[in-house]
Amino acid sequence: MRTIAQGKLKQSLLWLGMAIVTSLIIVFAHLQHLEAQVGRHYWHKLTAEFSESSLPIPKIHPLPETLAKWKNASVSGDYFPEVEPTSLGYLVWSQFPVKIYVERPTDLELSPSSLRRFQEWVNAVEEAVEEWSVYLPLELVRDRSGADISILRSRPALKASINRETGEINLPRVRSAETRYEFYLRRGVDAPQVKTISHKFIIELTPDQTTEYTLATARHELGHALGIWGHSPVETDALYFSQVSNPPQISLRDINTLKRVYEQPTRLGWSFVAGKD
Repeated sequence: MRTIAQGKLKQSLLWLGMAIVTSLIIVFAHLQHLEAQVGRHYWHKLTAEFSESSLPIPKIHPLPETLAKWKNASVSGDYFPEVEPTSLGYLVWSQFPVKIYVERPTDLELSPSSLRRFQEWVNAVEEAVEEWSVYLPLELVRDRSGADISILRSRPALKASINRETGEINLPRVRSAETRYEFYLRRGVDAPQVKTISHKFIIELTPDQTTEYTLATARHELGHALGIWGHSPVETDALYFSQVSNPPQISLRDINTLKRVYEQPTRLGWSFVAGKD
């Protein structure tokens, strides 16, 4: 009996140790690629409802003026090969300004210190929006229902998985942010049979970071939501795959990459005539 009790104690201590180790994992701001679950599922749904030939063919949208006039005089290059197209093409916005909702405090019972931290978070996120607005037309909105991109002050959920072969539980590392998108069909106001394939983004940013890192993380995740669905291998780029001690500003390579994305064909943003549902 004593041996069994000792075994249970060791097992409990092991689980406690794992929990402690997990809680001490360094927080990184990584994009969670949800294309496999979201994009392909939607593509199959679309092609089940409509024939592929009836969907808009991938075409290139006109560049927004802010990107059309962008010229990088130096030889900075880009990381466009790291950007992944979805099953519907590149994640290009075609209607401007892109409307961005930033969560704001609504709880009147927040303590002064909590309210101050919340407002610092809002200010940092809005500063990131202002930085990207130099290159794409963006607009802050107060109504989330009309937003293209929603930025929420919340901790991304930990999503454990089980290895079916070994039975082991795989615990993901703690993340300071998560960016995900969803596609939807937008109907014409005066012509419901005319539909446009559109998309929306949700960004979750943890409230636990310093103002400096909140700004850096918002800058990084907004880059994804504006079309750069991939990571840079160079740490001086805002879309570098990991958090660094001295967060970089938006780089020339970031904008070169963004412009190349907007020069690519996509099905997003193009209208097509569909039959009755």
